[in-house]
Amino acid sequence: MKLKKKTFTLAFFATVAVLAVLRPYVEGRGGAEADGRDSTATAEAPCLPDGGIVPHRIYSVPDYHRAFPDSQAVQIVAAEQWGVEPVRNRADAEARKRELVYVGESPYYHVDPLASSIPYLVPRAALLLSDIGQAFYDSLYVKGIPLQQLRVTSVLRTVEDVEKLRRYNGNATERSCHLFGTTFDISYNRYHAVARPVRDDTLKWVLCEVLRDKRAEGRCYVKYEVKQGCFHMTVR
Repeated sequence: MKLKKKTFTLAFFATVAVLAVLRPYVEGRGGAEADGRDSTATAEAPCLPDGGIVPHRIYSVPDYHRAFPDSQAVQIVAAEQWGVEPVRNRADAEARKRELVYVGESPYYHVDPLASSIPYLVPRAALLLSDIGQAFYDSLYVKGIPLQQLRVTSVLRTVEDVEKLRRYNGNATERSCHLFGTTFDISYNRYHAVARPVRDDTLKWVLCEVLRDKRAEGRCYVKYEVKQGCFHMTVR
């Protein structure tokens, strides 16, 4: 009887010891399954020897024209829906600041010197531009790329601006989306370096991913402009 009791006691403590060893692994697996995560999810983001995270890959888009095909005919509908009445000139723009947001300065993007537009957008478009800039920053960070600011090359155009542009720019239309404060252009081959410079094609690929996501979310229409070297986009 004593022998059986001793054997049972030893077996009991041995089982407790084994369970104590296995408990972290069992709980970890159960927690992952309970909240819907795969228990092997960490394999998608392996760690470096120094404890850092391996940078995410850049995928870009298969084809720029197919990914961003939204023409003037598509964008003008959204511009007229969400925009202001066309601004006549700069004095008119100054008088309508209740309808427009100044977008000349931001930590997320750099506005180029503007000769044919002024740095104002309707609030909805201003928020979109800021979100794109922030998403671009975040994407650069997780991919291990030195931070760069986007370059905004065109914003709100007045009626006078459009009239002047049409004299030498064949792509400038009389009913431009830029008239409504809903539309802006972002360069894809020039960036404003915050840290050290980076190859522009790399940055273009990352920007394409950001714009593809925003377009898929229904936030904007995007057109890939070859001659102007920019993405022309209108808020939705």
